[in-house]
Amino acid sequence: MVGHRQCIDTPDMRHSGSINARNIMRVIRAIILLGCSPILLLRAQQTDAAASGAIRALEHEWVEAQSHNDNRALNLILDSDVVYVEYSRLVTKADYLLRIKHEDPSTDEIVMEPITVRVFGSTAIVTGSYRETQRHGGIRKFTRWRFIDTWAYKKHGWVLIAAGSTPVRD
Repeated sequence: MVGHRQCIDTPDMRHSGSINARNIMRVIRAIILLGCSPILLLRAQQTDAAASGAIRALEHEWVEAQSHNDNRALNLILDSDVVYVEYSRLVTKADYLLRIKHEDPSTDEIVMEPITVRVFGSTAIVTGSYRETQRHGGIRKFTRWRFIDTWAYKKHGWVLIAAGSTPVRD
């Protein structure tokens, strides 16, 4: 009987020992994952914060480039296939740049209001508003605009892939 009992117990011991080893490995993996999760989350937040800062700067560069008829800067900001809705019309990049190039900068001032940047990996959505002051025949006209812009991270940086704005009626 003793020999028979040993034969029965030995496989059970090995089996329960391997279960314990598997459980220990699972616990170790879980601890490692839990330990790394805050680091990965922090890294993602830092990346999102960096992207948000870069996009905020590009939004301001876009305003500056447009107000100074700087097509070279605008060419770098706008994606070649940008979808742009301006004054209720779809405008191509070429049409937009042509208009800016030949337009008399009658805008006295564009003031950006607070904007919200939401980053989704290599895409970001910007929502916000701005106030525009223009001269028309010696008369100043004030318009407030609400906008939504979509940015994508491509090869070497962020580019504007879609934008739309509409005047806000008071």
